[in-house]
Amino acid sequence: MAKIGFIGLGIMGAPMARNLQAGGHTLFAYKRNGALPAELADGGATSCSSPKDVAQQADIVITMLPDTPDVEAVLFGTDGVAHGLSKGKTVIDMSSIAPLQTKAFAEKIAALGCDYLDAPVSGGEVGAKAASLTIMVGGSDAAFARVKPLFELMGKNITLVGDVGAGQTCKVANQIIVALTIEAVGEALLFASKAGADPARVREALMGGFASSRILEVHGERMIKRTFNPGFRIDLHRKDLGLALEGAKALGVPLPNTATCQQLFTLCSAHDAGQLDHSALVKALEIMANHTVA
Repeated sequence: MAKIGFIGLGIMGAPMARNLQAGGHTLFAYKRNGALPAELADGGATSCSSPKDVAQQADIVITMLPDTPDVEAVLFGTDGVAHGLSKGKTVIDMSSIAPLQTKAFAEKIAALGCDYLDAPVSGGEVGAKAASLTIMVGGSDAAFARVKPLFELMGKNITLVGDVGAGQTCKVANQIIVALTIEAVGEALLFASKAGADPARVREALMGGFASSRILEVHGERMIKRTFNPGFRIDLHRKDLGLALEGAKALGVPLPNTATCQQLFTLCSAHDAGQLDHSALVKALEIMANHTVA
């Protein structure tokens, strides 16, 4: 059983940490504001005073944070993880952040004699709770093999994509596909509704054809039923598309449809919808069409 540190106990991080704890591992956790979630505390997790404290007590430190600056601050800020590491330990960042900065973070951690893996996830809160996340990993074969049993407690589809940074690149690609597919479903249902067809029946018909997809099934239903309760928030997906466009600019790769989706997410945020589930992207299309899918 491993001594695992976990930093980032949000909507997804808390159940991920709980699944590790349920697997029999000893958990050392840090929560910036307030006490640890009751389920972790009741399960015997140790509350640490800082990220440095986590790194001193744990052999493997996992971070699950909102954005690149958050990861940098936790790793290298005052009382950060790097100040508590000793040779032979492992840092796993499961946040969704910039691939280029990920490589820079990994170099700093490697200089301390420690391994670094980037392992962003897909599957949302439901996948985190059910331990069915898709986990996209960048790092060495040896480090991946050593920690794979931990990933198996949190996810089902676990792939070593390549060297450090490849996991984050894969996650960005995932977010491009998801955003563009949500946008396509929104356009289709809006078109059908404006033309006088019942969007619910249109969706039902399409689910039996070549247009069928998990996003049509789940997010299409949310658009029709107007159930936009926070799952994966628009503002977070907008952040991920920002990473995609930033990387594309550096690589000289055009991503025109990704840029369009980014503009639609931005329009949603401007109309106070940034905290809604990303299926609410359809609201931007509805604003432009002056018509609601119904």
